[in-house]
Amino acid sequence: MKRILALSAFLALGACGQAAEKPAEAAPGTVTVADAWCRPTPNGAKAGGCYVTLTAGSDDRLLSVSTALAESAQIHEMTMENGVMSMGELKDGLPLPAGQKVELKPGSTHVMLMGLRDPLVDGGVASFTLTFEKAPAIGVHAEIKQPPVVDSEE
Repeated sequence: MKRILALSAFLALGACGQAAEKPAEAAPGTVTVADAWCRPTPNGAKAGGCYVTLTAGSDDRLLSVSTALAESAQIHEMTMENGVMSMGELKDGLPLPAGQKVELKPGSTHVMLMGLRDPLVDGGVASFTLTFEKAPAIGVHAEIKQPPVVDSEE
């Protein structure tokens, strides 16, 4: 009986671990949005970065971003080449493989708002619309906040 209980507990714990690692699910033809936020801009800055995690239910592509907050918005990618960090627009959009979380984050792929009409103020909300190749467009309301502190000892 003890062996059966131990085996049952082991299987239950194993199932819990698998469920925790499973990515957020999206129905085919849709994209889910999670953890949307934008970095506050210093006084006078005319550009700002926003970040979000996207999960597509079937293969898709983030094509564009639009907002009333800025003159333009682009999907940007940061790359390191020969020790120099550069940033540029992903003119063909950002691929979203089915069922995989695609994280737009600082120092990597992100949404760049250019020609900001007003600063992005800590505690506020930035609204923008994401347009996809297949899925319907999604309106996003992102919290404006300081980036999370990363522990350098991890």
